[in-house]
Amino acid sequence: QLQASGGGLVQPGGSLRLSCAASGFTLVRYTWGWFRQAPGREREWVSYLRSAGRSTAYADSVKGRFTISGDNAKETVYLQMHSLKPEDTAVYYCAARLGSAVATRVADYAYWGQGTQVTVSS
Repeated sequence: QLQASGGGLVQPGGSLRLSCAASGFTLVRYTWGWFRQAPGREREWVSYLRSAGRSTAYADSVKGRFTISGDNAKETVYLQMHSLKPEDTAVYYCAARLGSAVATRVADYAYWGQGTQVTVSS
């Protein structure tokens, strides 16, 4: 079961850290993704962490501002977000897929959290 949390209302330029509690998952066996979905738009990929090799990737829109990481002992994946912009406003979802393949599509992931709302507004 994946449980996303940490969303909220933040001013432009602010920061938030999202958490994805992955109870029962061994992080290193999975690729972890963060996606987001704004009203009226399709769910889009934000970042992934390939735990076995510790490699990461980011969408161009968030590169340099967001950082994905994982804590094996806490069974938790994080998305640290800095320099937030109004266009980052969306529901953010964490997801997992077994294995270490590159995965940027919604269909690539078998396990999903419930989503957490991030609103960037002054």
